[in-house]
Amino acid sequence: MTHDVSAAVPSESAAAAGRSSLRTPSTGRLIGLDLARGLAVFGMFAAHVGPDPSVGGPLGWVMEAARGRSAALFALLAGFTLILLTGRQQPRTGRAGRYAAGRVLIRSAVLIAMGYALTSLDTPVDVILACYGVLFVLALPLHRLRAGTLALIAAATALVMPPVLYLLRSAVEGGNWADAVIAHDPLAGLTGSDGIVELFITGEYPVLTWLPFIIAGMAVARLDLTRPGMAAKLAVSGGALAMLGYGGSWLALHLVPGAQAAVRAATDGGSAASAWWSDAVGDPVAGTPYWLLVAAPHSQTTWSVLGNTGVAVMVLAACLIATDRSARLRWLAAPVIAVGSISLTAYVGHIIAIEALGTDNLPNSAALPVLLAFVAAAMLLALIWTRVFRRGPLEYLLYSATTPARLIH
Repeated sequence: MTHDVSAAVPSESAAAAGRSSLRTPSTGRLIGLDLARGLAVFGMFAAHVGPDPSVGGPLGWVMEAARGRSAALFALLAGFTLILLTGRQQPRTGRAGRYAAGRVLIRSAVLIAMGYALTSLDTPVDVILACYGVLFVLALPLHRLRAGTLALIAAATALVMPPVLYLLRSAVEGGNWADAVIAHDPLAGLTGSDGIVELFITGEYPVLTWLPFIIAGMAVARLDLTRPGMAAKLAVSGGALAMLGYGGSWLALHLVPGAQAAVRAATDGGSAASAWWSDAVGDPVAGTPYWLLVAAPHSQTTWSVLGNTGVAVMVLAACLIATDRSARLRWLAAPVIAVGSISLTAYVGHIIAIEALGTDNLPNSAALPVLLAFVAAAMLLALIWTRVFRRGPLEYLLYSATTPARLIH
């Protein structure tokens, strides 16, 4: 099954690439944020149309690194965006606060609808937009909290939610209660999916274990990134999280007796030796508590959440530092920044392109040229569009959809 690393975070406006990302945000945005989004978009392309990691070498490593971690980066950026929408320096209150909350809720509804519409195309991509829509709703009540409090909540959910999800999935496999829920779920009937059960428990992107990412992004957004050294401290913190997640999984798999054998049996012969960081371990076909020791990108475990969050924080910090300190890099990265500024359009467009071109049926030997073509086309179109328009096509549609929020008093 193809892993999705989707760009579900809509941009507010195209940031001018020649400005400082930390000191001179354009219309309340940080340029480094768009650079991170652009890199995540390309990671998404790599996961969906790029070569299989089994090609080996540097190319195989890059393809493997893109899987799952780009989705985590977008989830983190979604949390950052939520804080931008509701007031970054000071949370909006009164009518302004209700208006901001109304915009977020309308965006959530549109993302959910868009997600199911894309799923109906029946491409190999596991569409994450509906999950993001629900995450916005669940995280919205937390938008007034301080960075430290949000970080503690993110850590707590990363610790608690994966075991809860494991128990719920075991309960789904061991009984028929989920079928009864699905039978009476209006969302399931309307979309032809498993509805709430799929969104929260059985789907490729269960809300329960993706909530920590968006809360972590909210915590990062609450930091004063203009303070000297703050972005560097953020990068160090991300590195520590990545080491804790992937390193903790490596130690657990090697020190806990029978762990690797149990994981290998649960995945019907998957590569348990690389389960601490790689999707090569495969998807579990049988339940085992030893699976909670894995840190593969889509394993939905505490170790994977910690490791992927750490990588996302490091990438974001690196983008903020680079765009702040180097005007030349901002100029060179302008095409990537342009893609990041219309990330929702890029995400939806690439799924439509996969369906229209039938790229999922191409041989692996053609995957690299197809990937390069997707990247080149995205940069060219994004550059042309953002030179003329303030928002991307779908970003403008999403912005217009929130207009009724102005009626809130």
